[in-house]
Amino acid sequence: MRVIIVEDNSTNLAVLSGIVSRMEGVLCVGFTDPGEAMADLLTQPCDLAIVDFFMPGLNGLELIQAMRSMPQHAHVPVVMITADADRKLRLDAIASGATDFLTKPVEPVELRSRVTNLLALRKAQNSLAERAQSLKAEVDLATEHLQRREEEIVYRLARAIEFRDNETSEHVGRVAQVSRLIAEEMQLNESFVRVLALAAPLHDVGKIGVPDSILNKPGKLDPDERAIMQRHASIGAQILADGDSDLVRMAAAVAASHHERWDGKGYPQGLEGTEIPLSARITAVADVFDALCSERSYKPAWPIEVAREEIMRSSGSHFDPACVAAFDRAWSRISATVTPPLVIAA
Repeated sequence: MRVIIVEDNSTNLAVLSGIVSRMEGVLCVGFTDPGEAMADLLTQPCDLAIVDFFMPGLNGLELIQAMRSMPQHAHVPVVMITADADRKLRLDAIASGATDFLTKPVEPVELRSRVTNLLALRKAQNSLAERAQSLKAEVDLATEHLQRREEEIVYRLARAIEFRDNETSEHVGRVAQVSRLIAEEMQLNESFVRVLALAAPLHDVGKIGVPDSILNKPGKLDPDERAIMQRHASIGAQILADGDSDLVRMAAAVAASHHERWDGKGYPQGLEGTEIPLSARITAVADVFDALCSERSYKPAWPIEVAREEIMRSSGSHFDPACVAAFDRAWSRISATVTPPLVIAA
């Protein structure tokens, strides 16, 4: 282990260095100039520092304070050597970060004992730090593994929805992508953006509970059929209700509220403004935009610029103005996700 000794008296330094350097497993480096010691500490590791108090330029207290400001030396044991037994000086040294004291003239036996004990302390610190780093790596790996499993489950469930509803083939994936772009443009935090991108594909999960005769009906639905179709929002919320993870809770909110409108004229609850979860407000913009750009059995695909104009026109009525503004700012990236215009077989 590496021990540095900073003592401006070259004779004293030679004596101290001679004692410490003969200890097994110790590399001792001595400095008469505290400035040179500081330069060494900036580039070299140190396991123990033995520092004199009275030195020109930088006294022992100032040197210890400087060491403690360096993250790599914040917890390295430091012994201050002084001929002054002043209580206030010792208290100041402790406040500055000194670990122990030696009084001049230093007894060799006492010096060896202090160095042995403090290097043992340093070894324990290093061992704990290595163990903490190892545990962090294990936790990071386990978290990454769980996230991959979570993403796989969502991907497979979204694919099941696609097979259930032919008209929305690949629709859920594009809604997820556009939702993510809008959320990024709104400068929402990275965790929210990630979870939203996973939750948005599940917005139509409730269509699993809609009869085939209605779900796959060519042409427009009559009022009764439309009412049944609209139940998919509530069904989706029930499927995803009472989840423990952030993903399932957000997916439930998106499924329940992606057909709510900013002006309160949506369904199923007629929520208004910020009563609607932000995740659902973002997904609503992405969902309608992709639906407009896609061919359906009852309508042709709209040109994307026309679809964009419709989204912009609906700001403040159908959609949250903040989400629409973000959609507009992200337009160059969003338009790339739907080019060429979507044409889906009935």
